[in-house]
Amino acid sequence: MMDSRIETDLVFEIRLEPIQAKVYLLVTCYGKMSSTKIAEKLKISSDVAQKTAKELMTLGAFIDFSETEFEAMHPRFTAVNMYRKMCERENIEFKRNKIVDNLGVILEKPYDDARTK
Repeated sequence: MMDSRIETDLVFEIRLEPIQAKVYLLVTCYGKMSSTKIAEKLKISSDVAQKTAKELMTLGAFIDFSETEFEAMHPRFTAVNMYRKMCERENIEFKRNKIVDNLGVILEKPYDDARTK
Protein backbone atom coordinates (compact mmCIF):
# COMPACT_ATOMS: atom_id res chain seq x y z
CA MET A 1 0.00 0.00 0.00
CA MET A 2 1.28 3.51 0.79
CA ASP A 3 4.26 4.22 2.99
CA SER A 4 3.82 4.83 6.69
CA ARG A 5 4.69 8.54 6.30
CA ILE A 6 1.33 9.17 4.64
CA GLU A 7 -0.44 7.29 7.41
CA THR A 8 1.46 9.33 10.00
CA ASP A 9 0.54 12.60 8.26
CA LEU A 10 -3.13 11.59 8.24
CA VAL A 11 -2.96 10.95 11.99
CA PHE A 12 -0.99 14.07 12.94
CA GLU A 13 -2.23 16.66 10.45
CA ILE A 14 -5.87 15.61 10.05
CA ARG A 15 -6.12 13.86 13.44
CA LEU A 16 -7.51 10.61 12.12
CA GLU A 17 -7.33 7.64 14.42
CA PRO A 18 -4.66 5.15 13.21
CA ILE A 19 -7.33 2.64 12.14
CA GLN A 20 -9.18 5.39 10.25
CA ALA A 21 -5.97 6.25 8.39
CA LYS A 22 -5.42 2.59 7.46
CA VAL A 23 -8.99 2.11 6.22
CA TYR A 24 -8.90 5.42 4.33
CA LEU A 25 -5.66 4.49 2.56
CA LEU A 26 -6.87 0.99 1.74
CA VAL A 27 -10.06 2.13 0.03
CA THR A 28 -8.41 5.17 -1.58
CA CYS A 29 -5.61 3.08 -3.10
CA TYR A 30 -7.57 -0.07 -4.01
CA GLY A 31 -11.07 1.17 -4.76
CA LYS A 32 -14.58 0.52 -3.56
CA MET A 33 -14.94 -2.35 -1.10
CA SER A 34 -17.19 -3.82 1.50
CA SER A 35 -16.58 -3.67 5.21
CA THR A 36 -16.02 -7.45 5.08
CA LYS A 37 -13.21 -7.00 2.53
CA ILE A 38 -11.72 -4.12 4.56
CA ALA A 39 -11.76 -6.35 7.65
CA GLU A 40 -10.13 -9.22 5.76
CA LYS A 41 -7.35 -7.05 4.26
CA LEU A 42 -6.54 -5.25 7.53
CA LYS A 43 -7.10 -8.27 9.77
CA ILE A 44 -9.68 -6.49 11.91
CA SER A 45 -13.25 -7.42 12.82
CA SER A 46 -16.08 -6.66 10.42
CA ASP A 47 -17.69 -4.54 13.14
CA VAL A 48 -14.58 -2.37 13.48
CA ALA A 49 -14.30 -2.06 9.69
CA GLN A 50 -17.98 -1.06 9.39
CA LYS A 51 -17.77 1.44 12.26
CA THR A 52 -14.56 2.98 10.91
CA ALA A 53 -15.91 3.30 7.35
CA LYS A 54 -19.04 5.03 8.71
CA GLU A 55 -16.83 7.41 10.72
CA LEU A 56 -14.92 8.21 7.52
CA MET A 57 -18.24 9.00 5.84
CA THR A 58 -18.96 11.50 8.62
CA LEU A 59 -15.51 13.02 8.12
CA GLY A 60 -16.20 13.48 4.42
CA ALA A 61 -13.76 10.85 3.14
CA PHE A 62 -16.14 8.10 2.01
CA ILE A 63 -19.49 7.68 0.37
CA ASP A 64 -21.58 4.57 0.75
CA PHE A 65 -22.96 2.49 -2.10
CA SER A 66 -24.91 0.25 0.22
CA GLU A 67 -25.11 -0.36 3.95
CA THR A 68 -21.78 -2.23 3.85
CA GLU A 69 -19.96 -1.03 0.69
CA PHE A 70 -17.81 2.11 0.67
CA GLU A 71 -15.89 4.25 -1.80
CA ALA A 72 -13.37 7.00 -1.19
CA MET A 73 -13.91 10.50 -2.48
CA HIS A 74 -11.16 11.99 -4.67
CA PRO A 75 -8.10 12.56 -2.43
CA ARG A 76 -7.35 16.10 -3.61
CA PHE A 77 -10.67 17.22 -2.20
CA THR A 78 -10.91 14.75 0.66
CA ALA A 79 -7.63 15.66 2.35
CA VAL A 80 -8.50 19.35 2.49
CA ASN A 81 -12.12 18.70 3.48
CA MET A 82 -11.10 16.38 6.32
CA TYR A 83 -8.56 18.97 7.46
CA ARG A 84 -11.21 21.72 7.35
CA LYS A 85 -13.60 19.60 9.43
CA MET A 86 -10.82 18.86 11.92
CA CYS A 87 -10.11 22.59 12.25
CA GLU A 88 -13.80 23.21 12.95
CA ARG A 89 -13.93 20.41 15.56
CA GLU A 90 -10.73 21.57 17.25
CA ASN A 91 -11.60 25.29 16.97
CA ILE A 92 -8.41 25.95 14.98
CA GLU A 93 -8.17 28.61 12.28
CA PHE A 94 -8.41 26.94 8.87
CA LYS A 95 -5.52 27.94 6.65
CA ARG A 96 -3.46 26.33 3.94
CA ASN A 97 -1.48 23.31 5.07
CA LYS A 98 1.16 22.15 2.59
CA ILE A 99 1.41 18.68 4.14
CA VAL A 100 -2.33 18.16 3.71
CA ASP A 101 -2.20 19.52 0.16
CA ASN A 102 0.62 17.10 -0.64
CA LEU A 103 -1.38 14.15 0.73
CA GLY A 104 -3.99 14.78 -1.93
CA VAL A 105 -1.36 15.04 -4.66
CA ILE A 106 0.45 11.86 -3.57
CA LEU A 107 -2.76 9.83 -3.28
CA GLU A 108 -4.21 11.00 -6.60
CA LYS A 109 -2.27 8.53 -8.78
CA PRO A 110 -3.05 5.38 -6.75
CA TYR A 111 -6.67 6.57 -6.49
CA ASP A 112 -6.94 7.00 -10.27
CA ASP A 113 -5.04 3.75 -10.99
CA ALA A 114 -7.41 1.74 -8.79
CA ARG A 115 -10.40 3.06 -10.70
CA THR A 116 -9.08 2.69 -14.26
CA LYS A 117 -7.88 -0.92 -14.22
